[in-house]
Formats: sequence, C-alpha cells, structure tokens
Amino acid sequence: MQRPSSLATAEALDLIGRLEAHVLAGGEVSFDDALALVGLPDDAVPPLASAADRIRERFCGDRVDLCAIVSARTGGCSEDCAFCVQARDTEAHLEFAPMMSPSDILAAARTAEQRGAHRFCIVTSGKALSDRDFKTAVEALCLIGDETGLSRCASLGLLTHERAMRLAEAGLSRYHHNLETCESFFGQVCTTHAYEERVATVRAVRAANLQVCCGGILNVGESWHQRIELAFELRDLAPDSVPVNFLDPRPGTPLEGRVPLSATDAMRILSVFRFIMPRTSIRLAGGRKETFSCAPSAPLRSGANAMLIGDLLTTSGPAAANDLAMVRSVGLDPDTRC
Repeated sequence: MQRPSSLATAEALDLIGRLEAHVLAGGEVSFDDALALVGLPDDAVPPLASAADRIRERFCGDRVDLCAIVSARTGGCSEDCAFCVQARDTEAHLEFAPMMSPSDILAAARTAEQRGAHRFCIVTSGKALSDRDFKTAVEALCLIGDETGLSRCASLGLLTHERAMRLAEAGLSRYHHNLETCESFFGQVCTTHAYEERVATVRAVRAANLQVCCGGILNVGESWHQRIELAFELRDLAPDSVPVNFLDPRPGTPLEGRVPLSATDAMRILSVFRFIMPRTSIRLAGGRKETFSCAPSAPLRSGANAMLIGDLLTTSGPAAANDLAMVRSVGLDPDTRC
C-alpha cells in the first residue's frame, strides 16, 4: 500500500519541527498536515517518533496506564468482522465458551491486579449481551469493586443508554467500544452491523457520564488516507483512551494472508495519532508483540502512554512482568495510581 508522496529529509525535519511546535503551543494539526506526516520518508520516522514522545510528555506526563482484560464470553459471535477468529463465518474453529461466572471473573481480576494492572476490562463476544449475561457482568463489576482496587471497564458490545446507566450504577468507570476502522472502509470489514451503531454506543456511554475507550485496528486493507480518517473520526468523539491494534493475521479468517505491518509504519501511525490527539491516552493493544518483536519498547517512544498487559482475547501476550520492566527501562512509570 503506497503512502502519500514523501518529502526530502530536510523538508521532512522542518515539517516535523513546525507541527510539533504548533501542537505544543496548543494548536491542532489539519487533515492535510497529518497526511504529510504519514508521507515522511522512513529515515524521518525516528525524529517523528521523538517529536510525538515530547508531545506525550507535555500533555500526558510519564505515567503509563496499564490495563488487563478477561474474555468472559468467547466465540459464537453473530457478526462477520473479517479480522476476528470469533466471527460467525470464520474457519478458525474456535471453541465457544459461555459467560463466565461472577466469581471466576473476579478471580481473573485479582490476578491482573497482582501482575500490576491498574484497569481491568470484562470483554464478551457478540453484538450485544442477553439480559442474563448482562446481569452476570453487572454482578462481576460489583464484586470487583468490593474486592479489588482496580478501575473497572467493560466491553460488552452495542449498548443502549439504559444499559450504560446500569453499568455506571454498578461502578463502571470506562466502556470500551472500538470503531474498528473508518466509516468509508467499515463495510469492507463488517457487514452485519453498521458503523453508525458503533458511534451510537459511544454516544450512549458518554451520555451516562462514563469514560470512553474507543480505537481501531490497523492494516485490515484500509489506505493511508483512511487511517487518517479513522484518527480524525476518533478525535471528534473525544475518547479518553484510544486502543491501537495492529492486525495479527489469524488462520481461518478472511485476512489471514495479509502481510503484517512493519514496525516503522506502526511507529509512524502511533506518532501521527499522538499529533492528532495530544491529550488522549494512546493505548498499545492487539498485535503489539508481533509488530514490534525486534524492538518491543519502540512504541513507548512513539507517543504511546498506555498498554494492555497480559493475554489478549484469543492469543497470548507478553509476560506482564516483562512489560513492567520494559516500561521502566525507557524511563516511564508503570504507576498503578495513574
């Protein structure tokens, strides 16, 4: 996939410097500015990442927000998201696991807290939960509030305002619901529900005075222009946290043959997201281990200031202790109070 035309190195460094100064002074980058940044030559990516890191330091400080998740209901999804092994038409043959009990979810939360997580997210497969499974999630959130010091998050699919209010009453602090990709490309990734339904869920969460965790997955076939579209669509929703996932092509999914994103291009994306959203938590999520296998700490020097630690939904993640050590090794603070 071709990026926009690259500038010469001297011009690239001048552009980075001008836009960094503009953002640090409280300004915003335009869509065309962002396109110019993703069009920089590869040898300009390290200075771009350094500039993004300085923006992160100015607006977000040195603390790294650490969260962990549990797949409380796995597989059996009715949706056809092309990247997901839990999708209805996948050939991955993932075994369905029904909703975990509140006590089992609590046990997973306690383990996450012991490993250094500050936040804990209950994640379930499917478009939305049944009344019974939703009640289970609410009970688990109450238990976690009583038995741990974790900030409680959930990712339970599409959400009505009434359900968002019920989650708030149960002590939920933040709700996660990704856009996945930009509006112009969404129909190429999922056909069983609409982009507008995802936006409606984010707005219902915000109306319930809950924090919003909303991001997407990169390298699912979108263009560079569409990656910037996604960033601006996210910025317009004003999320508190933006999880950035990089496709880890899974066998049995329609995207299994895609070439993984290079670490350089992943750094480019993280850096430009930071320029676009200087005050937002930019969270490293799925595909981090695979994308940055040769340079695990690189994304933490490219503007990111939050991480998902431990195992993911259907794949294993780096050991949490290694991640905490990595955060400290680059001079950042994996402080559980952040």
